[in-house]
Amino acid sequence: MTNTKDKKLWGGRFAEATDSLVELFNASVSFDQRLYEQDIRGSLAHVAMLGQVDILSAEEVTQISDGLNAVLDEIRAGEFEWRLDREDVHMNIEAALRDRIGPVAGKLHTARSRNDQVAVDFRLFTKEAAHDLAAQTRALRAVMVAEAERALDAGVILPGYTHLQVAQPILLAHWFMAYAAMLERDEGRFLDAAARMDESPLGSSALAGTPWPIDRHTVSTALGFARPTANSLDGVGSRDFALEFLSACAILSAHVSRLSEELILYSTFEFGFLTLPDSHTTGSSIMPQKKNPDVSELARGKAGRVFGNLMGLLTVVKGTPLAYNKDLQEDKEGVFDSYDTLSIVLRLYADMLPKCEWHADKTREAAARGYSTATDVADFLARQGVPFREAHEVVGGLVGVASRSNRQLWELTDEELKAAHPLLNAEVAASLTVEESVKNRLSYGGTAPKRVREAVDAAKAKLGMAVED
Repeated sequence: MTNTKDKKLWGGRFAEATDSLVELFNASVSFDQRLYEQDIRGSLAHVAMLGQVDILSAEEVTQISDGLNAVLDEIRAGEFEWRLDREDVHMNIEAALRDRIGPVAGKLHTARSRNDQVAVDFRLFTKEAAHDLAAQTRALRAVMVAEAERALDAGVILPGYTHLQVAQPILLAHWFMAYAAMLERDEGRFLDAAARMDESPLGSSALAGTPWPIDRHTVSTALGFARPTANSLDGVGSRDFALEFLSACAILSAHVSRLSEELILYSTFEFGFLTLPDSHTTGSSIMPQKKNPDVSELARGKAGRVFGNLMGLLTVVKGTPLAYNKDLQEDKEGVFDSYDTLSIVLRLYADMLPKCEWHADKTREAAARGYSTATDVADFLARQGVPFREAHEVVGGLVGVASRSNRQLWELTDEELKAAHPLLNAEVAASLTVEESVKNRLSYGGTAPKRVREAVDAAKAKLGMAVED
């Protein structure tokens, strides 16, 4: 049948056409057409159930199902005409179905509203997106663990910072494993969110349920949900599943942004800790020497838009009364954008990190500067029975002496060390190297090679990676 400028599917009580500007303002098809797969899946499950409970005949079910699959094929082939006057993905598909199979298409909407239809489409998409980002986060975590093992085998030492001041030496592998730990929690957040949103709102109808003898549990199972939502008002009116997804996205973005900041700093001439790959950097249009960390800068910058998407939806839902309100049309673009943004950022980092070149001589030299072993000197005195607070004061005085003469602790003379405390001498100071400092941090979760090896092996086992004997 041919497509014509048809009357709205909801237009029975209206005597005049919708204003053209209202039509433009009201329409969501420009972005929610992305839900066409989920929309047709939901409709196929719904019409099959209508046949099972004898609301529709077998012939009607077949006719509608075949028509829906034909529309799906047309969309996938890029031959479908998305029409603004049909408002959204749901009306576009239903109208196209009607154009294809005639008035029987109207029976598809029996015992259903656009309210529960959009809710089920959006839950399907968001659940799939949560699982996908969990998998991509896991893949990046595996890269982090592999890079940690490579750095551990090479024995690369990195200065650890607090307040961006040199604090204590750590293994580069320990640094990688810190981000691996963050990513493990990020993956868990997505999976937790997916488990909580694993409920089908279809059958809630407009807000109060339906008098038709439908089987919501059958539809829920057919769509891959764990169960149907228990309350029809909540089913159509709640978007906390999208908020939780956006929250997980925002926290992951914050972690990636922190990683980006460190890579940007460490790749500068002043730090010189690593060289970023040419494949993930760009040049300057005027300065030929430049190598700009654009991937990391954009990943850092895009965290802002992901945070904004969460705050935007929080603001949308905070004042909406139950159940559905048109405000909730604003729920999708932020979710789509956060998902798309993180999908590319995670893939870029998984590809970029193994190509980074770390300069162990530079990182070791930097770790040795800034009196990073001062705490080790204080610990040495404490092990000899000196109260730690007294040892702390003694070593603080030594750092003052060394810094005023632009020397390191091991460069102080015997006399200077013994003047600070009789238990100290040049031999003691020289023995407290960054390697010894790292080696001695044997507490659980510490940076000692033994502990980092345990952490790497445990992470590899969780990820299903081969663990060396």
